[in-house]
Amino acid sequence: MIKVEKIDVWGWKHAIRGMRNPLNSWDKSDSQFYMSDVGCELETLGKNDLKLMQKLYKAGTEHRKYLRQIFVAMDITAPLYWWKEMDQYRIGVTTNSCSTMHKIAAKEFESDDFSHEHLIDYVVRIDKGRSIVPSYLLQATIDVLNLCRKSYLETKDKKWWWQMIQLLPSSYNQKRTITMNYENVMTMIKQRTGHKLDEWNDFVRILDLLPYVHEIRGEYDERFN
Repeated sequence: MIKVEKIDVWGWKHAIRGMRNPLNSWDKSDSQFYMSDVGCELETLGKNDLKLMQKLYKAGTEHRKYLRQIFVAMDITAPLYWWKEMDQYRIGVTTNSCSTMHKIAAKEFESDDFSHEHLIDYVVRIDKGRSIVPSYLLQATIDVLNLCRKSYLETKDKKWWWQMIQLLPSSYNQKRTITMNYENVMTMIKQRTGHKLDEWNDFVRILDLLPYVHEIRGEYDERFN
């Protein structure tokens, strides 16, 4: 599972202004902006500005530097196995996470603390003498984690903390606040569309809904016709 909330996008005005610096073409800019409580925001992306954005986008990363000046922030809750892949995107991406190290014992573990939508609930034979039910195995792990948590809270013995840290499944959901730019967004859409993980496909669909992502890539221009 993946949950994305509190999305903010900003930086359009200075990105467009900087995009036009090389040819001193500021007078051709036709986007409209308005002042809000959080600063200057984009009201309408102009046809002239979009045309230049598309041209620079197609020219490659060295020419579309304006994308690195349009910023996105959001809160993401996702399993550790997804964050491990997300961490490959380091340049231009900053994350601030809820601390597993410091807060692992803050509350009892529950099944909804983990991504488990694909776990099967019937018997799987391991070999001639052994079999398991994957969904039951997760619940057994949760029960052990809670026993270790209880022992840690009662004794403050770090050995119980270690049990939680080293038994914690990669399906554990962690919340992080991230900031990135539109170059990161375009790269993730290109590289992660059709990925094996549902979380990536769901995340790409969310990125596709960000303002003017499709238009900048030149995929459709209906709203400007």
